Amino acid sequence: MSVKNIAVLVGSLREASYNRKVAREMIRLAPEGLQLKIVEIGELPLYNEDLEKAVPDAWKVFRDTMREKDGMIFVTPEYNRSVPGLLKNAIDVGSRPYGKSIWNGKPGAVASVTPGGLGAFGANHHLRQSMVFLNVPVMQQPEAYISNIAGCFDEQGNMISDQLKELLNNFLQSYARWVRQF
Repeated sequence: MSVKNIAVLVGSLREASYNRKVAREMIRLAPEGLQLKIVEIGELPLYNEDLEKAVPDAWKVFRDTMREKDGMIFVTPEYNRSVPGLLKNAIDVGSRPYGKSIWNGKPGAVASVTPGGLGAFGANHHLRQSMVFLNVPVMQQPEAYISNIAGCFDEQGNMISDQLKELLNNFLQSYARWVRQF
């Protein structure tokens, strides 16, 4: 079985964010055949078409890195019922210039993470809307709305929730099957 290189894009800048912790657990739990790696997006200049005349180095590195990936998993918090600006910016940077999108046809998945009770449902579905336009086939099931995340990690940042581990294992196994279809 060939190994598929998968980008994990984290929609939170904070080093100790729950989203980053979940992303790290996904990397640790990745099934055989998937190699997951966080692709950092926090240093990308805001998308401005004028910058296409002299493309910023950070954009070049991001676009080149993502072109090499076989798919991506988005791990996002919810800000005001939507995705954080830094994640939307990465999507925009990767989708341009027109006709050269790094996203086109690559299998994706979305996990939304929150200390609240709704599982960041709004962000999850808002992100999926953008993926339709970008021709990213997003895994439909199982969905990953991860709520009440604060109790899933100890003070050292170790996952202590068997329920979360089971959810992530199921999500990743399903994603591995999803990726193989492409």
